[in-house]
Amino acid sequence: MRATLIAVGEKMPAWVAEGYGEYAKRLSHELPVQLVEIASKLRGRTNDTARIIADEGAQMLAAIPKGANAIALDGRGKMYSSEQLAEQVARWRMDGRDLAFLIGGPEGLAATVLERANQVWSLGTATLPHPLVRIVIAEQLYRAVSMLGNHPYHRA
Repeated sequence: MRATLIAVGEKMPAWVAEGYGEYAKRLSHELPVQLVEIASKLRGRTNDTARIIADEGAQMLAAIPKGANAIALDGRGKMYSSEQLAEQVARWRMDGRDLAFLIGGPEGLAATVLERANQVWSLGTATLPHPLVRIVIAEQLYRAVSMLGNHPYHRA
């Protein structure tokens, strides 16, 4: 099983790339993860935000690997404790399909992306900057696979 993290936004600050890269490296044996960045369109008062979100959504849908289990990141989704996420990762492994985690831009995900998603995952009620979500997702996946492998990373 492989994972693809599909996120709106390119040219992230160094701390985002470094944080994400650290956990992606740690995941490379248990759950290889690849980052696909969708170009963020220019936002402003004169730009049609609905059209921008729709365009980004279409690019995101096109980037989902064929047959992948798509998991959208959205505040209205299901929240998992670390233990519950580890159980969910075990179920995803049993399913055998590749995973695609979908992270929207500043306004969130297009409705078409949420409709395509097989599941919707919420990281909680706090609003997080979308670049930070990349790191949080990678870390939480690493924590989950560590728990499943009885690795001492998770000490709760």
